[in-house]
Amino acid sequence: MLGPDFIIKVIVISASGALAPGPLTASAASLGARMGWRAGINEAIGHMTVELPLVLAIAYGLHYIFQIPIISTAFGIVGGAFLLFFAYLTLRDALRGSFNVSDAPRYSSAVVTGAALSLFNPYFIAWWIGVGTPLIMEAFQSMYLIGIGILYVSHVWLDYAWLTLIASLGSVSRLKISAYRVLLMALAIAIAYFGISMIISMVKSL
Repeated sequence: MLGPDFIIKVIVISASGALAPGPLTASAASLGARMGWRAGINEAIGHMTVELPLVLAIAYGLHYIFQIPIISTAFGIVGGAFLLFFAYLTLRDALRGSFNVSDAPRYSSAVVTGAALSLFNPYFIAWWIGVGTPLIMEAFQSMYLIGIGILYVSHVWLDYAWLTLIASLGSVSRLKISAYRVLLMALAIAIAYFGISMIISMVKSL
């Protein structure tokens, strides 16, 4: 049986991944600046559509596939390219002469962004394979799918809380156009940095 000690362990370990600065955090702030706090929830939904199947797949042994160098490298390069494209879109918005909240993408774009930044992020996959696999195995061997459910609920609420908070902070910038522009430019640079770093890291691993 999985007790409170397991849940606490999952929450503490999950914080190392969910709260770490990275593409999801930066994109949540960027989307929040355009769409408000709901962008964080929608990005978390997109993230979950990739994360939950990954957790289940690892429980059934799929983690061995992601240990194949060519597969992890391919995912990393595609993910880096997506980040660079997202950085371009963010910078384009920052350089516009005027802003209108109605110009923002629909909320569904936050879902797509959350899914894409998760699916093609080798660091996210590596975290679950390296850090998350022992937790998954412990939960699965103890209570099978019920154990996986306890594990995932204990983990995923952090993603929703964090991304919604970050998106809410980003939405505050809409109160002042100059703050909006500076925030988006800074986030574009940060997102581009993550993308370039990811591509360089994957190329070096070839």
